[in-house]
Amino acid sequence: MIRTVQKEKERIDYMIMVYEQQLDRLPKGSVTTKTVGNNIYHYLKYRNGKKVMTDYLGKSSEKIEQVRSELEKRRHIEAMISHLRAERMLANKVLEG
Repeated sequence: MIRTVQKEKERIDYMIMVYEQQLDRLPKGSVTTKTVGNNIYHYLKYRNGKKVMTDYLGKSSEKIEQVRSELEKRRHIEAMISHLRAERMLANKVLEG
């Protein structure tokens, strides 16, 4: 049984590494919309340390939807990493005891 738990822990460590690499390629933050007069502007807002950064996304609805899709994918991957870390803690407890 210990060998099975060890193999599972190795798989978890590998999956966390893969997911973290994917996070490095995905944007972070959220899409915000600002209306000035009759014009609508879309921005990507995110933190860089303590500073809040704002990037203009342009008027292309395709690009805006792509960024929103990537942000949703990022949230899903972050949830998966959190779940895997909890499983890794459990596997460590089994291996220690």
